[in-house]
Amino acid sequence: MTYVKPPELAVSLIDAGASKVMMSTRDTLIRAYMAGAMLTLAAAFAVKMAVDTGAPIVGALLFPIGFVLLYLLGYDLLTGVFVLAPLAWLAKRPGVTVGSVLRNWGLVFVGNFAGALTVALLVSIFVTYGFDTTITDSGNQFAEYGQKLAAIGHDRTLGYAEHGAGGWLSVFVRGMLCNWMVSTGVVGALVAKDVVGKILVMWLPVLLFFAMGFEHSVVNMFLFPVGIMLGADFGWSDYLLWNEVPTVLGNLVGGLLFTGAAIYLTHYRTRPKRTGRQSEQEGEALDRDEDLAPVV
Repeated sequence: MTYVKPPELAVSLIDAGASKVMMSTRDTLIRAYMAGAMLTLAAAFAVKMAVDTGAPIVGALLFPIGFVLLYLLGYDLLTGVFVLAPLAWLAKRPGVTVGSVLRNWGLVFVGNFAGALTVALLVSIFVTYGFDTTITDSGNQFAEYGQKLAAIGHDRTLGYAEHGAGGWLSVFVRGMLCNWMVSTGVVGALVAKDVVGKILVMWLPVLLFFAMGFEHSVVNMFLFPVGIMLGADFGWSDYLLWNEVPTVLGNLVGGLLFTGAAIYLTHYRTRPKRTGRQSEQEGEALDRDEDLAPVV
């Protein structure tokens, strides 16, 4: 069967979390860098398709391409390790401590940010012909695309700031809802053992988050810096205070509360006890499938 039952799924997620926490600094940074670059390139693509077609739903339908590719290639997203690493700690896996979980989060954040900034710079270069023109130049064929990128950053920083604490809370809640869906895609990918099944389960919740305009911390690591590079009317402090900080916190709470805690409490803590032989067989199976463990 290609369907993995929830109790077995919970064990796989915990094992994957332990693997992420114990990974070397080099591997963590490389995988996080590539994940940030790949996901944000997909975001750039989605915005371009939405502008070209005049239909935002087209961008939402296409955006999950980046998520699927980085998952299948074994890269790491901050939104994923927000769920996987704490699960390993809750399950008391050897070597997994609060400090090691925080270390993993910090390294993945740095790697994701570096990858996203790389894409932001590259997109800015091609949109402005190597900064030889601007997005307000009528002769620039990418002007509409560049203006859209700048407008996204404005609306989701200064637009929130106009509402004060209520705006900050709105970003936080959007971040919660986002990682509820994204982490569901991460978890759901292990429900299927075949590649087509994994892609389908990943695609649906990621499509939902993007279409609804929820806030994803890694996607925003591209959208706002690229807006600043293209000359938008907000700065780094606006981006960090009114978007990135509440988004990261919302992603953390949403993923832990709605995905990690739910699975741990109802599928791991209450799973049937295994005999020694069953546990040994499960361990062998997990070893064989180690390269397929969720890493995003």
